Amino acid sequence: MTSVTATKRPGPDDPHSGRDGPDGQGGRGGRAGGSGRPGRSGRPERKAFGDRAAWFLVLPALIPILVLSVGPLLYGIALAFTDAQSGRTRSTQWIGTLNFQDLLHDTLFWDSFRIGLVWAVGVTVPQFLLALGLALLLNQNLRMRWLARALAIIPWAMPEVVVGIMWRLVYNPDAGILNETVRDLGLGDGRDWLTGLATALPAVILVGIWAGMPQTTVALLAGLQNTPRELHEAAALDGAGAWRRFRTVTWPAIKPVALAISALNLIWNFNSFALVYVLTSGGPGGRTRLPMLFAYEEAFRYGQFGYAAAMGSVMVAVISVLLAVHLVGRLRGGEAR
Repeated sequence: MTSVTATKRPGPDDPHSGRDGPDGQGGRGGRAGGSGRPGRSGRPERKAFGDRAAWFLVLPALIPILVLSVGPLLYGIALAFTDAQSGRTRSTQWIGTLNFQDLLHDTLFWDSFRIGLVWAVGVTVPQFLLALGLALLLNQNLRMRWLARALAIIPWAMPEVVVGIMWRLVYNPDAGILNETVRDLGLGDGRDWLTGLATALPAVILVGIWAGMPQTTVALLAGLQNTPRELHEAAALDGAGAWRRFRTVTWPAIKPVALAISALNLIWNFNSFALVYVLTSGGPGGRTRLPMLFAYEEAFRYGQFGYAAAMGSVMVAVISVLLAVHLVGRLRGGEAR
């Protein structure tokens, strides 16, 4: 007769039990004794070490930004609350918001601000429309497309000073190619485009459009190339024409890129200095005096550093508002999707 021995279920005090005994050393508690898998206590240390390593990797790029951008920006804002002027022997006094109060009643500054807005919008909108058309063209399967793309970014590779000098030669009233073309076509004797009160700002805006169009074209072209061709093919099979395919397929795909590059262009154009300075130096009669040019003249021609810093602070505030509006719009668009 075979005897069957009943197997005893491990109790809580059994040393072979998977549960912890009264002393907390048995079973699962063996992790604390090092016999099991590593405990959780090492994870925060590894995470803290990873955070420190990330900061060390970011520092080489962060330090120049803090020293060359954030530091001067904060110093300029602080300077706006002083009466700082040129001259090494002159002491600087804290005057609070007096510079900003004077700025509110400075009609010349607000005129330059209005001109800056006209310039920024007048350059950004046509620039985007022309760049969009060029990007759509360069996205087609054309012969020698690589050469056309290379030629399209030439204005982007040229420094603004060089662009300004080149276009001054184009607009030259005596030997410029523009007036020579006007004379050859029998449209008149030409005119001095950069010194005429009615033509100076449109002439400068035209140069701004030409100089800034390449980066917009490249950004939009990248967005177009990321659009799946299958969507266009499906829309074409459904009988959609070119305009409907653009409206329902192309534009939704490139809309985030278009909004981002337009916002950046608006900010860059509003802050323009070198191109307009080389072309007209703010003339004639202040018709092309952008806010940056006005602040430059106050600081380095008249020596009013504190007042010029107040102008710069106002422009920083305006740009910050534009950025905030853009970011809020992007965030809401992301939530809607």
